[in-house]
Amino acid sequence: MTFIKDEEVENALDWLILNASNAAQARADKLYLEAYSKVLLAKIMKEHPSLPVSAQEREAYADPRYEMHLNGWKEAVLNDAKMQWQKNAYEAKLEAWRTMSATERAMKL
Repeated sequence: MTFIKDEEVENALDWLILNASNAAQARADKLYLEAYSKVLLAKIMKEHPSLPVSAQEREAYADPRYEMHLNGWKEAVLNDAKMQWQKNAYEAKLEAWRTMSATERAMKL
């Protein structure tokens, strides 16, 4: 049976504690940029009042500001996903450690 070292458990706990705010900020950034997409689209569409709505929308989607926004959104999604996967990995390690510790205690009885 492979054992998880105490140092690994401590590192996992430290990471979870120290990165809680970073993970929350990454999630908030992603959700904000997702919601802001509609705001930005509407603002750019508003710059083309003489065009039909479908043409306003086309202009907004083709606007460099919208493309820049999408690149920022992509980065925010990536950061959020990284934090979530790291959190899941550390939680899985802690759960494996708990299971191994319980098994070890049971074997001593």
